Amino acid sequence: MDIIQVVENLSEEMYQRFKYAVETGKWPEGTKVDDEQRETAMKIVMAYQSRVLKPDEIFMVGDDGNIVDKSKSQLKSEFNRSTDNDIARFKNL
Repeated sequence: MDIIQVVENLSEEMYQRFKYAVETGKWPEGTKVDDEQRETAMKIVMAYQSRVLKPDEIFMVGDDGNIVDKSKSQLKSEFNRSTDNDIARFKNL
């Protein structure tokens, strides 16, 4: 089974487990991830981000397989657009 087939059949829960393993070097249960497992998990995480998730984080793999890195102004405009009505503002406290 190739990595694309794995990703297409991967649940969100399993993606989160792989991502945790890559980030921390441990499985969620606390077992240490060996180098080969970490490398494989990283490939799966990158492929999942590319094929399934939308690249809305600062650094992420895009649909084309390239790393998406957004400028500070792009992130700021996206943040302002998505939260304009969600933030409570208090004056004269």
